[in-house]
Amino acid sequence: MKKIILVLLLSASFFGGQAQEAEPTAVSQKQNEVKINALYLVLGAIDVTYEHLLNEESGIGVSVFLPFDDEVNDDINYYISPYYRFYFGKKYAAGFFVEGFGMLNSYKDNNVEFINGFDVVVSDGDNVTDFALGIGVGGKWITNRGMFAEVNFGVGRNLFNNRPFDDYEIVGKAAISIGVRF
Repeated sequence: MKKIILVLLLSASFFGGQAQEAEPTAVSQKQNEVKINALYLVLGAIDVTYEHLLNEESGIGVSVFLPFDDEVNDDINYYISPYYRFYFGKKYAAGFFVEGFGMLNSYKDNNVEFINGFDVVVSDGDNVTDFALGIGVGGKWITNRGMFAEVNFGVGRNLFNNRPFDDYEIVGKAAISIGVRF
């Protein structure tokens, strides 16, 4: 009886090991990612990103930023930011990266005057739409099951509606994101 149980256990472990090796969907073969920026979520805005991985060291993607808190909404209406990333890590499309991005952004241009040492909003201005180009750096850490965390920072410059002392001449992106590769 002991011999039969031993033979059954050995054969089950052999077939179980074969099934694990034949599994075709490794994380490195998955080409799409969706992530949400937890930092902006805490600050009062939603920033969702989709990225398509081109190969083991590059990817393209787009981020969409929409504020839901009134304090954030007073400053910026939205942005849409396509990007290209180049990865330097040992894992597939992970580790340290640099990115070049564009950013279509809209903000409210308030008329502000300096009165008695304070900035005072005199009147609500027009909504201004601009386009920026920028560069960023960051890092991505991925698990074997495809979940990942990402930290990045980027800075760019608006190209069109620039006036002296405009608060939105320089734009920035920051993220502490979590996501999944599928």
